[in-house]
Amino acid sequence: MNKLKQLCSNLRSSFWFVPSLILLGSIALAIALINVDSASNDRWLAQWSHLFGAGAEGSRGMMSTIASSMMTVVGVTFSMILVVLALASSQYTSRILRNFIRSRVTQIVLGIFAGIFTYCLIVLRTIRSGDEGTFVPSLAVFFGLVMALGGVGTLMFFIHHIASSIQASNIIASVANETIRTIERLFPEHLELKPTNDKDNTTLDFLTEWNWNTVLAKKNGYIQSVDNQALLRIAKDKKSIVRMERCIGEFVVQDTPLVSLSLKDTLDQDTINDLLASFVISHYRTLEQDAAFGIKQIVDVALKALSPGIIDTTTAVMCVDYLTAILAQMANRKIPSSYRSEDGVLRVIAKTHCFDSMLSESFNQIRSIAKGDVIIITRMIDAFQILDGFTSNPQRRRSLLNQVQWTAEIAKSSVESFHEREKINARLRHMSKILAAELASCTEEEI
Repeated sequence: MNKLKQLCSNLRSSFWFVPSLILLGSIALAIALINVDSASNDRWLAQWSHLFGAGAEGSRGMMSTIASSMMTVVGVTFSMILVVLALASSQYTSRILRNFIRSRVTQIVLGIFAGIFTYCLIVLRTIRSGDEGTFVPSLAVFFGLVMALGGVGTLMFFIHHIASSIQASNIIASVANETIRTIERLFPEHLELKPTNDKDNTTLDFLTEWNWNTVLAKKNGYIQSVDNQALLRIAKDKKSIVRMERCIGEFVVQDTPLVSLSLKDTLDQDTINDLLASFVISHYRTLEQDAAFGIKQIVDVALKALSPGIIDTTTAVMCVDYLTAILAQMANRKIPSSYRSEDGVLRVIAKTHCFDSMLSESFNQIRSIAKGDVIIITRMIDAFQILDGFTSNPQRRRSLLNQVQWTAEIAKSSVESFHEREKINARLRHMSKILAAELASCTEEEI
């Protein structure tokens, strides 16, 4: 199942799969219309002679013109796509290129142009005159003209789409929306309104006495996804515990620990193969099970915008805003425990992302590079205040308090204007008091 999901993801990210399906559909349409023309009586077509009355030479010329122009359009479209990819890579970050490649609009547009070209070639091959016997598939020729007009409209739409897609706001919003959908899929359950905590009270002291058999990674790469059900099934079958040594999104080096299984005996090869098959490792990260990768992409855009050669504060502010929106979705959601049990028996010890790690991933690097930038620091304070309103979890509020304190340190040492520094410090002190009071109201068990 894990391999099938990877295959589906790779097909979706390819430039050839969707266009190939459209091309095959165009071939089927051309063959169907030609067969209709050859099997039907032309008398009903003669009633519409202005639409279907083109002769063999006229039909052949029109199909040839449409086919040659579509190939020109395909070349222009590819050139536009390459220019956009190069611009996005240099202006923002290379990590967003995969989002452009995965764009369903781009894939469908390429498929439409290639499909029209293929359709015209097939219809053109069947037009005969003179000694070969006259045959003009009038209906198929007419549909070729309709498809050509549709291709012109598609080209105009695609130019508008390309112009819109390279705008920073659209790029950041697209990544943020996809990340939010990933969070909703991975963490569907919401926290209760009463304060709860993220601690797991499972006692693991006995695990030190277990004999851990380590399975080494077979190749270098990033962990794209993990089949948690497969790990649970293996642990149950072996009456043991599976422990993940690497988290989704982490880079694993060949011949280093990937996963461990607690057994008194050595691992057999079949079990090793099953454990390895539960992990999908590739040379890039994806968003399917890795919400932190979406955050990383937006952070990279912010860092590029704040770099000395660019200094695009507006783009950086948009990145902070959308990072806040992502974390707001995660702040009130229940994150599954790392300790996975079945029938009350511990079976899997997973390595997962938590709210604290996602919060740090979002703001630590931006805060470090935004030294002295009053606008970015102020926007981050706003973000912490917004996030505080989305959670009653004491551990998450403590993480927010840490972020506020670290931001205060940066502001104190980097903001040169006394007036601006005092304004920022006043807001930071206010936020610290609110968070400290909320934490003080929690019981010792909750903290």
